[in-house]
Amino acid sequence: MGIVKPEKLKTGDVIGVISPASSPDDLSTIDRGVSYLEKLGYRVEVGKNVGKQVGYLAGTDEERLSDLHDMFRNKNVKAIFTLRGGYGSSRLLDKIDYKLISNNPKIFVGHSDINALQFAIYAKCNLVTFSGPMISVDFQDEVSQFTEELFWRILTSNKKIGKIKNPNAEKFFVLVKGKTQGRILGGNLTILTSLMGTEYFPQLKGSILLLEDINEAPYRIDRMLNQLRLAKVFNQIKGVILGDFINCFENDPDKKSFTLNEVILDYFKKLKIPVIYNVRYGHVKDKITFPLGVKCLINSSNSSIELLENAVK
Repeated sequence: MGIVKPEKLKTGDVIGVISPASSPDDLSTIDRGVSYLEKLGYRVEVGKNVGKQVGYLAGTDEERLSDLHDMFRNKNVKAIFTLRGGYGSSRLLDKIDYKLISNNPKIFVGHSDINALQFAIYAKCNLVTFSGPMISVDFQDEVSQFTEELFWRILTSNKKIGKIKNPNAEKFFVLVKGKTQGRILGGNLTILTSLMGTEYFPQLKGSILLLEDINEAPYRIDRMLNQLRLAKVFNQIKGVILGDFINCFENDPDKKSFTLNEVILDYFKKLKIPVIYNVRYGHVKDKITFPLGVKCLINSSNSSIELLENAVK
């Protein structure tokens, strides 16, 4: 089955808002995020269970699943945005009606824990999804001009996306030289490794692997990268893009540790495929949106990343 691209977003379209993982700590961010979307000219439909809280989850599995299914089923909804990550998306994977999603392909946006849904949707439906900003995190209060400019261009234009740049023209770091292309797949390292061995793990052969994470000590990053190595993932992929690894350091000054960069270099410097680091993607305010599943070219000679096609039709 070929790659499936959703329809592009147009002014006046309905955006569905759901919370398939955790609920925002501050529920007022929901209204502020909805207001932001409405000011841009979109109509918004909020899931009936949004705002609920059951432990660390945004409602029961059944409630969160119901909102997800409702938004894909609703013909008026053209895009589905998530409120935040946290935890809980993976609890839904074996309960999702993937045929419903295949029959109603539409824009689906989020990152962090939401990557679990995106990996599964790609594995089951080959649908391009968007690893990018979330309502309660990025689209309320002061919205990053860098984040929104690229994000809305990717979602509203069916033209080739082209070269991706860091904010303020900050340079990418080249860890391993080379030039290659493949479909860009990946996201949060913790979420990706948690799905290994399941039917919801995406087929990474021939892909450009995208990775980021937050609040993981260097030894935990080491453990997860080693899991990818032992599973021979690094032998299957064509290149690597490393985003931001936020707060990934040892907090205890008395504890012996490697630094994050030492762990990164240990795993990636020895690879025979191009590796680019310092890409502003992940848990940062100024973030790049990556459409998962589109063709990507990385070229170390000019330290560039280029998305070779459109992500919406």
